[in-house]
Amino acid sequence: MKEFLLAFIGSFTGAILFNIERYNLFWAGLCGGFAWIIYKALFEYSSRGIYATFLAAIFVGLYSEIMARRLKTPAYVFSIPGMYPLVPGIMAFDTITLLVFGKLEKGINKGIETAATAGAIAFGILLASNIYQILDKLICENFKSETKK
Repeated sequence: MKEFLLAFIGSFTGAILFNIERYNLFWAGLCGGFAWIIYKALFEYSSRGIYATFLAAIFVGLYSEIMARRLKTPAYVFSIPGMYPLVPGIMAFDTITLLVFGKLEKGINKGIETAATAGAIAFGILLASNIYQILDKLICENFKSETKK
């Protein structure tokens, strides 16, 4: 519960920085809180950070698209603050620290892991958004064709 609340606050305050409307702040915070819970649960289950980040990012993408339709606002209003808890900031810090102190092999490995985690976030949100839009278009076309009959 504590981690959910902290992730919620992080996403909520990040949404404030982007000057998001007040009635969307709660929903943006909720996106980040749930994304963090999904990440933690999957990480504890599989011990694979990139995999857990990817699936949590898929959740962020789907949540963003659904809430964008319901609240009639752009999806990025929810996806950008929602991914804040997933961003590998401490991993990037560790990468630079290792490189500065001359531990090149460990630093390069950590850098690759950091880049892969960032890529998993981007690809997860992109994949979820595209799949949602394709399914939405197919459902709308099927609905239109059935109503013409």
